[in-house]
Amino acid sequence: MKRVLEPATLVVEGFLLRPPSTAEHRAALELGLDPDVRLWNPRCRITDEASAIEDCRAGADWSGGGHATFSIIERATDRYAGNIALHGIDADVATAKVGYRIAGWARGRGVASTVLDAVAAWAFAQSSLRRIELTHAVENAASCRVAQKGGFGLERLLPANKRFGDGRVHDEHLHARTHASPADGPLPH
Repeated sequence: MKRVLEPATLVVEGFLLRPPSTAEHRAALELGLDPDVRLWNPRCRITDEASAIEDCRAGADWSGGGHATFSIIERATDRYAGNIALHGIDADVATAKVGYRIAGWARGRGVASTVLDAVAAWAFAQSSLRRIELTHAVENAASCRVAQKGGFGLERLLPANKRFGDGRVHDEHLHARTHASPADGPLPH
């Protein structure tokens, strides 16, 4: 039985995960222009206010069933810490991909691995997904640590797999988490 992911709000440690709002477009623009985001997220198309507004609008519209996008908001300050999205959702084979962008001020604090674990656990509980994949350039060691801490085991190397923001084609690591392999970390309540 196929189940579609419905828009939701998750409370994960000190963060609120909810569908994006156009009110946060300036923070989304700042994140989209961050040099690390531009390098490691080559599909990021945020270049100005209009594209930031459109990115927020598209992220908030889950009606097509192809993605589930969350803004990551620090609860204590209401500050935008980034976003995480299940994308490429294929209900027929029950798979999806996941990607995230974390604001510079929130990096190195465990935010990405915490929300990655929570979103994967939520998706498996709320849908018929059986597998979620995460890829990153081999040189992006921080994303490798995030994947592993978020319960996504390293499966294999994908040689010369994707062109990144530096214009070069990079090898990628393929990590995956299945419905039967929950992470060791905390699950959302």
